[in-house]
Amino acid sequence: VQLQASGGGLVQSGGSLRLSCTASGSIYSINVMGWYRQAPGRQRELIASTTDGGITNYANSMKDRVTISIDNTRNTVYLQMNSLKPEDTAIYYCAASLLVVATPRENEYAYWGQGTQVTVSS
Repeated sequence: VQLQASGGGLVQSGGSLRLSCTASGSIYSINVMGWYRQAPGRQRELIASTTDGGITNYANSMKDRVTISIDNTRNTVYLQMNSLKPEDTAIYYCAASLLVVATPRENEYAYWGQGTQVTVSS
């Protein structure tokens, strides 16, 4: 499985971005896809995850400002982010889990994308 993330960039505070992550390879084995982020000097943290059937889970960090969705026809998961703040500046990673669970732990994601930089200016 290979994951290609895109959609990051520089945005002003209050702006929006939509991140995309396209999976290729043995995609039939993927059950859950998630988005994580890591800011400088901080641990990687979950933002949201979705099963291939559309069951979603949101962490508290951005819960009211993001929407995760999946398009199985395009093998792509999206993260719509609104009302962005400077503290949202981080590298955003998508990940794929093969486990048949709704909310895998971080170490249960077997595949990770390369990350896409999101920078929010004040």
